[in-house]
Amino acid sequence: MKFVYTEDQTMFRNSADRYGTDHWPATARETVLKDGLAGHCTAWKTMAELGWTLLGISEDRGGLGGSAIDVMALVERLGRHLVTVPFVTNCILVPSLIAEAEEGAFLIEGIAAGKLTAAAGLDEEQGGGSPAYVETIAKRTGSDWHLSGVKAHVEDGGHADWFVISARQAGEVRDADGIGLFLVAADGPGVTVNRYRAIDGHVHARVTLNHAPARALADHGQALPVIERALDLALCAHLAEATGSIEAANEATLEYLKTRKQFGTTIGSFQALQHRAVDMAVAQEEAMAMCWTAAHACCAKGAEAAATRQIAVSAAKVRVGQTGLYVGRQAVQLHGGIGFSEEHIVSHHLRRQMMLDMAHGGQGWHLKRFSQLTQG
Repeated sequence: MKFVYTEDQTMFRNSADRYGTDHWPATARETVLKDGLAGHCTAWKTMAELGWTLLGISEDRGGLGGSAIDVMALVERLGRHLVTVPFVTNCILVPSLIAEAEEGAFLIEGIAAGKLTAAAGLDEEQGGGSPAYVETIAKRTGSDWHLSGVKAHVEDGGHADWFVISARQAGEVRDADGIGLFLVAADGPGVTVNRYRAIDGHVHARVTLNHAPARALADHGQALPVIERALDLALCAHLAEATGSIEAANEATLEYLKTRKQFGTTIGSFQALQHRAVDMAVAQEEAMAMCWTAAHACCAKGAEAAATRQIAVSAAKVRVGQTGLYVGRQAVQLHGGIGFSEEHIVSHHLRRQMMLDMAHGGQGWHLKRFSQLTQG
């Protein structure tokens, strides 16, 4: 399979490469991460000026209406530079969740302008990655909604101004029907946000809701298909990020093998290490092929599009996760002791691959979904 980007997609890639080189150099990664919220706000302003925040927003909402392949072109480069600004969560996942809801119009405008950030609270403690498992309860009193429950892991929710929360309006915890989507202000009454920094530098959150006021995005209890599609688009973007990270880890390792000397010769001349480098290169090509297949499936339309998309995304999620972890571990090992250090970038690539592998359902959950869909 030949991967060819259009002129516009190449422009996005080049823009992201320059941004990563200028603002997220490997030599200054720890310093950049310590900037915290101030650096986070500055980054969003820059991304808005570059037009990236418009990419995942539909044209009828004033965005660029970018396809999954357009998003892939950009996010792949962000992954290469390990940019921890939550672009996928804020600019792909959330706009996809609220695209059809008038109540979310102000949030989409804020995201597009780089003035508001949002995260999606979809994961429950016992859910195992399934978006259909929802214990959080939505209760209506007159025209007002209130939510109670716990979202155990809100990806990139540490700096969010708003949360898009899935909550059950009817049915049992595993029922596909009865799930609604709601907007909750991060600083609103009844909302407790416990923030924590993960091993890859991203700031996530555990959100506890205690009769928290919420705005209903859709109160018909049929939000699961919207959630599944939005998650698949976000996963596709995460896969692109993983491939960019794999490429960077491979390049750093190959450069090290060419320059590091042992016993008076470069270690890249040892045949055993050459074989491992080739295996890493093959893994990179596999990841890219799976990512492109998933992106094309996410662009498909028609009666069978949802099933085709889910099969392709789950297959890619599993294989890219495997190849990403393989390349990351090999890169660290081939660098020897320095590969484990905070100062060397390959250790950060491995950490990001570990977190991407777990995001929105791990390999086990996606293997199960793939099996169920392909076997009918």
